[in-house]
Amino acid sequence: MTAVTVVLYESQDPINIGAVVRAMKNMGAVDLRLIRPCPYDKNRLEQIAHDTRDVVERIQHFDTIDEALADCRYVVAFSGRRRAAKWDRHTPRTAAVDLLAHAQHGRVAIMFGREDHGLPNDALDRAHAVATIPTTEHFSLNIAQACLLALYECHLLAGDATKKLAGPKHSKGAPTMQEFELTFRDAEKALEALAYFKTRSPELIMRALRSVVFRAEPDQKELLLLRTASIEVLRTVERESRLAVERALAARDAATRGDAVQESGGGA
Repeated sequence: MTAVTVVLYESQDPINIGAVVRAMKNMGAVDLRLIRPCPYDKNRLEQIAHDTRDVVERIQHFDTIDEALADCRYVVAFSGRRRAAKWDRHTPRTAAVDLLAHAQHGRVAIMFGREDHGLPNDALDRAHAVATIPTTEHFSLNIAQACLLALYECHLLAGDATKKLAGPKHSKGAPTMQEFELTFRDAEKALEALAYFKTRSPELIMRALRSVVFRAEPDQKELLLLRTASIEVLRTVERESRLAVERALAARDAATRGDAVQESGGGA
């Protein structure tokens, strides 16, 4: 990505310059060239795009398009305009393929125009290809958004992603088959305790459950959660069954005592 130059033609708003700097920093581009830009303050750019001093300090200014593109071997101009001239036309994705192919041999550039009128004809004439971003009829992307899309496709194709996403906290390894089988055994017992198989085939249900669990590819911790849930179901069923028996016995004993009292009263 360091071989990809971003060229802005007559930028009119410092905020857009800062937003382009931010896009470049995120996608690994470092070379920004401005052709007759509006006045701006470097400190203000860094307020718009935090931690980008390295990119901001490298910004170069040019008076002409030819000077800005002098060392570039391949140039793609981004424009929404249609002309009779038959350029190579690209989307950001297809442009990235050609840009990176030419970047193997030297510097390449993506060029964007003014906020109000885009690139003039003499700028488009100096491009090897023109890229257009497919949108709805609304077609209201600003310079920084267009630049980000272009750089993203290059960045992705280059395999240049450097930000590593941390894995889940306390993630565990893959379960063993023994752990899977213990989980399925306890799940089957739990379903049986709930009378789930009363009108269903245990074989088919367990086969479907295996399929669901295997497709989910749980780690050891996640599989253990499923197993402990099944075990808790068994314990709850056993506890409720025991309480039901105890309540039934208590009710029987109460009834027996009541009968004994009645008999004792009757005998008196």
